[in-house]
Amino acid sequence: MELRLDLALAQALDDLADAQDRLPEEIAEEAVRRYLREEGAHVRALATRLAKEHAELLRRLGE
Repeated sequence: MELRLDLALAQALDDLADAQDRLPEEIAEEAVRRYLREEGAHVRALATRLAKEHAELLRRLGE
């Protein structure tokens, strides 16, 4: 996979990697993992809330 970043974002990533003595790829992978974990939790919470709010309708549709 290739990730294309605009110049400012690439520079910020390089600067952070340099400051943390890490590779830019490590920081990018960590950021993607965090994003997926947080967005996944958000989507699961939303789905749970919608299922509870519409439980009766879902029950009737399943009949």
